[in-house]
Amino acid sequence: MAGLEGLDADSCYAAVKARDRRFDGVFWTAVRTTGIYCRPSCPARTPAARNVTFHPSAAAAQGAGFRACKRCLPDATPGSPDWDVAAGAAGRAMRLVADGVVDREGVDGLARRLGYSPRHLTRLLTAELGAGPLALARARRAQTARVLIETTDLPLADVAFAAGFASVRQFNDTIREVYAQTPGQLRGRGSGGAPSAGGISLRLAVRTPFAGQALLGFLAYHLVPGVETAGPGWYARTLDLPHGPGTVRVDLDPALDEVPAGGVAMVAAHFQLTDLRDTTAAVERVRRLVDADCDPLPVAEHLGADPVLGALVHRVPGLRLPGQVDGDETAVRTVIGQQVSVTGARTVGGRIVAAHGRRVETGQPGLTHLFPDAATLAEVDPETLPMPRARGRALVALSAALAAGDLALDRGPERDDVRAAMVALPGIGPWTADYVAMRALGHPDVFLPTDLGVRTALTRLGHDPVTEIARAPEWSPWRSYALMHLWQTLMPAPPRADPEDD
Repeated sequence: MAGLEGLDADSCYAAVKARDRRFDGVFWTAVRTTGIYCRPSCPARTPAARNVTFHPSAAAAQGAGFRACKRCLPDATPGSPDWDVAAGAAGRAMRLVADGVVDREGVDGLARRLGYSPRHLTRLLTAELGAGPLALARARRAQTARVLIETTDLPLADVAFAAGFASVRQFNDTIREVYAQTPGQLRGRGSGGAPSAGGISLRLAVRTPFAGQALLGFLAYHLVPGVETAGPGWYARTLDLPHGPGTVRVDLDPALDEVPAGGVAMVAAHFQLTDLRDTTAAVERVRRLVDADCDPLPVAEHLGADPVLGALVHRVPGLRLPGQVDGDETAVRTVIGQQVSVTGARTVGGRIVAAHGRRVETGQPGLTHLFPDAATLAEVDPETLPMPRARGRALVALSAALAAGDLALDRGPERDDVRAAMVALPGIGPWTADYVAMRALGHPDVFLPTDLGVRTALTRLGHDPVTEIARAPEWSPWRSYALMHLWQTLMPAPPRADPEDD
């Protein structure tokens, strides 16, 4: 069972017998007698052990000749938490495949971003995930297409286009092979949705518990005017996508916080896209934003036993690590926020957006601009930026490195290499590099010992900051989540509806 490190056939079968949702997205079960593959938690009758095989990806199961179960929809699962925990080449590749890199740049482009030859990358992915990059991308296209077929009223030709297929014929053949149904038959199963120009509403699977209100509070507290906005139960922002601008509104209903632990909740996301080819990228970037692939139970098990963090974990179960929709933007915003308050950073960020961001017509109040891209900011005179000169020079130098490709924050390179490249830039210190690793690269094991918020939180909790920060290695490999729990004690409440509106 290549790629299923730490899991043998007996362990996998035990998870299947228990219908353990924690393993959904970690491995897939294929049944020889039926020719289908399922998620471990499939509610169907458990097959005999002699009739099953286990696969490290949906693409591997498809490549072995199995079709997707119509009951448990095994492709509609959160991704493997290990992609961000280990951040090995296979996990980094899956992030880029999910973003549509293979569709846009081919296998050569994917390999270049990861620093491998196409042949070596194919061997590596086949060994770890049971399928090469083309098969992994094909599985992703099929899954995107199925969701669009069943949840929207987009014409089927538009679905093929949005999912990344090169032709309608390729789309039809793939859907028949993967789901044993035609696109038209799949649409008959779904409820469809209200059609609109470029409008797509999807549901994103997240493991539970899911602290959606805490995530909303963090995003709302840090939003940049013109690019982001938020209200009771929702967050919205503009998206700078490969083929054009777009917007997304994420519904973070308080009811999501009440879904029992060990299950899966569905976060609704509503997209407006200039070009439907950006569907895959837009969905993946929002999944990163909400930390959709996190498995909160191991995090809680580890941190919940800590004398300092245990009460915080119990208070906010399922706390997520807020991610990003654009690594370059996150890095620039981190530099803007150096040594200033969050309110000050929001104000400065809004002024930079108004001066250098691309104005877009979204039809949504408060969403007026794309965040300035690195190439634009690299040409700005640092003296004109609304910040101290040294920080302005650091921001421009960072932008120049991003624009030139000397620094990549797309989760392709190894994290240690990215950190080394960042701290080599003028004005970029360990705090900035590590914060970017946490937010932009999804690193679950970052701690910021010099952070003022950490020290303030520990002091308010009645603990000695020096003593507790010295214990931070004990929180590994989940130090980023420990950091979020400490920061959470300082966060204002998320936006709430006016009682008169109820």
